Order: sequence, then C-alpha cells, then structure tokens
Amino acid sequence: MAETVIAARNLRVAYPGFELKGVTFTMGRGEVLGFIGPNGAGKTTVIRCLMGIIPTDAGQVSLFGGERPELARRRVGFVSDDALPYGVLTTAEAGRLLAPLYPAWDESRFAGLLADFDIAPGKPIDTLSKGQKVKLSLALALARDAELLVMDEPTSGLDPVFRSELLDLQYGLIQDERRSVLFSTHITADIERIADRVLFIRGGAIVLDEPKDDLLARHCMLKGPADRLGELADLVVGSRTTGSGFTALSGIEPGRSVPEGFVREPASLEDIIVYSSREDYRAKPVA
Repeated sequence: MAETVIAARNLRVAYPGFELKGVTFTMGRGEVLGFIGPNGAGKTTVIRCLMGIIPTDAGQVSLFGGERPELARRRVGFVSDDALPYGVLTTAEAGRLLAPLYPAWDESRFAGLLADFDIAPGKPIDTLSKGQKVKLSLALALARDAELLVMDEPTSGLDPVFRSELLDLQYGLIQDERRSVLFSTHITADIERIADRVLFIRGGAIVLDEPKDDLLARHCMLKGPADRLGELADLVVGSRTTGSGFTALSGIEPGRSVPEGFVREPASLEDIIVYSSREDYRAKPVA
C-alpha cells in the first residue's frame, strides 16, 4: 500500500458567508489528485489548512504519515502565481533566499530550470508574467526536491498555449512515482488530462471522490427527442432540454444497452460535474 502523504480529517472552518463542512480525504505517494470545484467552493481554504497558513476550527491534517509539521512542510512545494512574496528581488535572489532553509536545495538544478523555463535569473519577480510566476514557483519547489507539489489554480487565467505548456511540464513531473501532486483548479479539462483521481468540492463539502477513469467509465451522455426523456427516468442523473431535444447525463453501466432511438456518447469530466451539480439540470425527468 502506498504511503499516505496527506490525511485530512473532518476539516472545519467558518467565515462570514462560508463554511468548510468536515472535509475528509487522503492522498497516496505517487498520486495525482485533481481537486476541482467552482470558484468559492473552498479549494483554496482547504489548501491553506493543509499548508498551515490558516488554523482550522476543527479537524486534523497529517502529512507524510504524521511527521512533525515543521519537517513535513519542508517536503512540500506550493505552486501558484501569487505564492512569491519576494517583491523586487530577482529570480536568482529568490533562490539564494530559500537555499539555506532546505538541506536538499540544488543550485545547479535551479539554474537549469530557469533556463528551461526561459526565465532570466536577473529579472525582478514583480515584472514576470502570471505564467512565468507559476513556472518560477515550480522551479523553486523542484530545486529543493519537494516530494509533494500543491498547485493552487496554476493554469487559471493563462492563454491556451501557455496552459498546455505548463500541463506538459506537470505531466513530465508525475512520471516520477516518488512525487505526488495535488492539483487544484476549476478547469475540468486540465484535471481530465493529468489526474489519477478526482476530488470535487461544492459549497464547502466534498461531494465526489473517485478514480478518474472509473468515474468516466460509469457515465455517458444520452440524446434524443424531448418527448421521450421520461423513458429514461431511472437512468438520468441530470438533463437539459431544448426545442430540438434533450441531452442527459446517465450513470448507465458500460455494457448496458439503451432503448432504440437514443444516441449514446462518452461523457467528459465537465459533463459529469455540470450535469450533476446544476440544480436546474439535476431535476429528475417526469415520466
């Protein structure tokens, strides 16, 4: 059994207008966990609890099997475009600032990563683009050989080319089964591309935790005439009807047939999240 690198148990945090409602999950070594949910669902709050940035009102976080927090967090790399509180320092100076704090720091690797990421070592951090800041965060984490990468919305707001480039970098990283990645985003296509498992949070609560391939395999999309939607009442998770017909998310088993006259197509992760989450889609069809 793989080592548990994150164990979150019953995490509760209350703010005016928001509550984290007993979040519980685990994550194993070598796993890529896609942490997904709409903006404001609680993803960043959970990450801040994991990183010890904010206290919890209840619950417990354990990293690397219960290692002392100050030692465990040395093994964690936090990657985000706003995780660089270095202001006017240059990229190289940020590395020199961190190096004494981490025994595994590799200066030559850091310099090589800056070159690979096309980031000038003498460039002030404040002048970097959003994408460059994410890459610098990643370089700082990898230069100290972080075993757990916690990535908070790293691709949000990036243009499609830069997003694809960054995902390719991440995909290369996860080939090392020693390293684990918690990848938080609201972009379902990114999760579908690289995650092993999907953790979906909505309204401060975890509503789905399942291997990605299993989740995709047990769902499909069904299409047909609007007046026949009622025939699928026991198969439909959520549906949308237009003048030309209906589109529905179904939890039908892969080998099960559907009645004649309906079209069956694969479901994407976005389909599953949207059709099972939107209140106006989740209503069961009337027979």
